[in-house]
This record gives sequence, C-alpha cells and structure tokens, in this order.
Amino acid sequence: MIYVALLHSVVLAPGRRVVMSDLRDMATDIGCRNPRTLVSTGNIVFETEALPLADIEAKLEAAFQARFGKPVDIIVRRGVDWQALATSNPFPEGEGSQVIVRVMRKPLLPSAIEALHPFADPKQRMALTGGDLWIDFAGRPSEWKLLSALTTKRIGVGTLRNWNTVSGLAEMIG
Repeated sequence: MIYVALLHSVVLAPGRRVVMSDLRDMATDIGCRNPRTLVSTGNIVFETEALPLADIEAKLEAAFQARFGKPVDIIVRRGVDWQALATSNPFPEGEGSQVIVRVMRKPLLPSAIEALHPFADPKQRMALTGGDLWIDFAGRPSEWKLLSALTTKRIGVGTLRNWNTVSGLAEMIG
C-alpha cells in the first residue's frame, strides 16, 4: 500500500536541515519500499504493508529520533486519502504558494475556524475538508499573524503544506 509521510519540521538545529537522501535511507532501514521525496519539503512517499496509521507514524517517529537525535511529529496518510485531500482543495483558484493546508493527525472540528478568526485578515479564507484546515492566505503566509496562530498547542498535531506541494505529492502517487 502507498503512504505519504509529512514531517512537521525538517530543521534539526540552526543551519542544519534533514537531507532528503538521509530521510529515504531511514525509511528503507525500517522496511519501507520505494521511498521517494519531493524536493526538500520533508515529505516522503513509500510503500509498506497495510497497517494502522498510528503504528506507521510511531515507527517513523522512533526511527527519526534514533537517526537524527530530535523528536518530530510525522503525519501519515494512505495514498488514496492523499488523493482525496488533493481533490478537496476549496480554493483551487488561489496562488499555489499561498493556499496552505494544515494536515491534522486528528480531524479538526468546525469550532477551530471560529477560534482562528481573531488572527485572520478579512481577505483570508478558511475551510475544513475532512478535518484538515485549508487557508487561502491572500499573500505570503509568513506576512500574516494567522500563520503563527496555527500551533500544535492551539489546534493539535498537524503540519502545513502549500498547494504546490500537495499537488506534487498527488502526482508522485499517481
């Protein structure tokens, strides 16, 4: 079965990032087949036997900690579920680098959007699809206070990917 794994961060320390070839090697070492990455975005597509997502996440997180010496949250989705996520973009007309999805470990409730409204600019749009939070930032995400509000403490374990990355991973899955 095909899976997509998303690392919450690819930064190990100031000036030191995870090298994608090392990430692929890590995946191979724990039994993942045909691991491939999309540029340096902290994403890996691989094949393995069908297992509960939480089991795959735990295995990848333990391997990452052992190999790189840093804990990191890793969100895993089945390939078919990633394809569904890619087709659920509520803002397909938005700029690819400005439309972001926060892929969640546990689905967000609609109340999460209400809690984020005080941080949003009126030009920004937010929507939930399948429990994941989509945002059209209407500009560079780093220029808006909404980005800094998207913390694990505030809304739970998840990680951000822009539309370009989402669609690139969907293409890799096929």
